Amino acid sequence: MTEPLIRNITDTARWVATYRAQETERPNALFRDPFAKRLAGERGEQIAAATPNVAGSDWPFVIRTYLFDRCITSEIARGADTVVNLAAGLDARPYRMTLPPSLTWIEVDLPELLAYKSELLAGERPACALERVPLDLSNTAERRVLFERIGARAKKALIISEGLLIYLDEAQVAAVARDLAAPPAFDRWIVDIASPGLLQMMQRRMGAMVTQAGASYKFAPAEGPSFFERSGWTPVQVESLFDAAARAGRLPLLLRLMSFLPQPKGPRRIWGGVCLLQRQR
Repeated sequence: MTEPLIRNITDTARWVATYRAQETERPNALFRDPFAKRLAGERGEQIAAATPNVAGSDWPFVIRTYLFDRCITSEIARGADTVVNLAAGLDARPYRMTLPPSLTWIEVDLPELLAYKSELLAGERPACALERVPLDLSNTAERRVLFERIGARAKKALIISEGLLIYLDEAQVAAVARDLAAPPAFDRWIVDIASPGLLQMMQRRMGAMVTQAGASYKFAPAEGPSFFERSGWTPVQVESLFDAAARAGRLPLLLRLMSFLPQPKGPRRIWGGVCLLQRQR
């Protein structure tokens, strides 16, 4: 191929969708996403095939989605009436999850990516009220207006940002966190987070590929989930990807023994994981 394998952010979304499609085809799938293969397309399969596979490439993405699914289900049962999916990518949760019809689900992402997804899912019906907002989240003024508008409508909103923060630096993450903490209705936020050691490994293995898309891996705070405390959010639940993958039987053989090693020392410190944050009052 004369062009880069990953041309843009939409291609990274296709890549991750391929792993969801592969998990869906397993007889013991942790979740089923019947739309993932369609959304990933041939391009997503090409990218996944070209990804360095030293010790498995799919399991962190699969386990991350699995943990997000569990947390979303729990928070909706807890009373969330609105879900705001930042950098929604090719996520098909409004179509594949069992959701109350009264729930409002808002997807926010770049216009071209949402247009691509809307075209491919045009004939499908979501389980709840679905809205799509084309917006570049790096536009501070516009995202603040959006958050204020959603906050005025929602009673208890759950924010999710699967796979977003890794592409931002610490200052950008802190700014987004402060903006999300402003509306009183924004109750909880699910994020995924990497440690500095994991970030270095990701940069070595896949950094060059994502850089082709005009992005790079950046965010891995040394203090772990407590990073968010100074921006208005308190970690209330932290789940390790390694631990969850070991329990689910998804770790490659090379990493199974590593799952028995202690996680990094200190409160709420993890190698890589999914965190549920509570807005400080």
